[in-house]
Amino acid sequence: MNAAFGNGLPVAVIGAGPVGLAAAAHLVERGIRPVILERGASVGATLHEWSHVRVFSPWRYNIDAAARRLLEHSDWQAPDDDLLPTGGDIVRDYLQPLAGLPHIAPNLRLGATVDAITRLGRAKLADEHRAEAPFIVRYRDERGEHRLTARAVIDASGTWTRPNPIGVDGLSVPGETEAADRIAYGIPDVAGAERAAYAGKRTLVIGGGHSAINVALALMELQESDPTTEIFWALRRDGVERLLGGGLNDQLPERGALGLAASQAMRDGRLKMLAPFSVSRIDRTRDGLAVEAMHGGQPTRFDVDRIVVATGFRPDLSFLGELRIALDPAVEAPPALAPLIDPNLHSCGTVPPHGISELAHPEPGFTIVGSKSYGRAPTFLMATGYEQVRSVVADIAGDHAAARDVRLVLPETGVCNADLKPEDAASACCGGPAPAGADACCVKDADAKAAGEAGCGCGSASKVEPAKASACCGAAA
Repeated sequence: MNAAFGNGLPVAVIGAGPVGLAAAAHLVERGIRPVILERGASVGATLHEWSHVRVFSPWRYNIDAAARRLLEHSDWQAPDDDLLPTGGDIVRDYLQPLAGLPHIAPNLRLGATVDAITRLGRAKLADEHRAEAPFIVRYRDERGEHRLTARAVIDASGTWTRPNPIGVDGLSVPGETEAADRIAYGIPDVAGAERAAYAGKRTLVIGGGHSAINVALALMELQESDPTTEIFWALRRDGVERLLGGGLNDQLPERGALGLAASQAMRDGRLKMLAPFSVSRIDRTRDGLAVEAMHGGQPTRFDVDRIVVATGFRPDLSFLGELRIALDPAVEAPPALAPLIDPNLHSCGTVPPHGISELAHPEPGFTIVGSKSYGRAPTFLMATGYEQVRSVVADIAGDHAAARDVRLVLPETGVCNADLKPEDAASACCGGPAPAGADACCVKDADAKAAGEAGCGCGSASKVEPAKASACCGAAA
């Protein structure tokens, strides 16, 4: 493929969520035409499914810079930077206006499900002139099968369609599939649209993250009006300190408030904690479900009406079979990114900002961005995804210096609790917010850079050694 031919082709963007549309905005600013393929009937289809949930970070961290610049040239009314939006707010007040802009709307294809990507005339084994061949993106919509020819592909399709099952071994437990009508995954609207299914019922919430806290606290709302509502909260590991976070010290106040509220509910006996807990089998009963599990090393069996599984998600790699991609065998993220986000290594819920250097695959011109780029790791932040696509698009445009100059200042989480020993805590890159204008995610990193040292690498992910990656903190959405 000669340069002129390649430059005349669009860039395919898979997914019209916040990160996918941010990629489209950066492409438009660079004078490159995007074609955005969204499986849902509208932009932000995933966010619609948790439209009732309020995110932890205020608007200022949830609007991409390039998208904001494009929107400011329209009649868009910017939301208050300091307010905390819900998923529905983000779709209505940001994604829909962005998708309606004249440079994006004609290139947006809704109801378009991508099922394969390859190189023109070249299967996975073909080496000759592979990098010069354009991509072929096959997708299906209500009119049938289509093939899009593209110069590059940015996969921002997310992980929402593949929730993790109940089993601690990564598999569904016996009876889970058969009980699907009484099991919800993610964050169902238990206090709103689905109230009737949970009020006055016994619900088992499984998960050790903030999604599980959201569900548990929403169920507590039902207890206020119907005290017969019972809540069992199961953690796969013993202890709750990790998910309760920094409390009042958390500089994302909404997240700190969740931890404090959950802690109080436990003390009041309104949340019945089960930890460590692992389900081994589910059986349908006349009125609900019988759960067999190991609790604290002992077998147990009890009855519930509903189960909510908030144990995270995993990427869908099924349509990437003809591309040469490289993934860490455990995290399922690009090998250079994996050690920076691996929850087995991290004591904080964040990673340094990163770009094309950490996201590149052996297939030139193809990148995975957004939550899908994190594979099975649960630490993704929307603002980090915006920095990803800024870097990736700069690389596609040939601005390699800008592509590798990754930087992002995030609010400090206060959740630096994991397994740091007391003697290690003082040296960890955790503290208050970075000084104004500092290219750092926390005070210690800023101080180190001011002294001419490398710091934790929050302004340059390439400087972070895998063994030290757990020392850098920021914020997770």
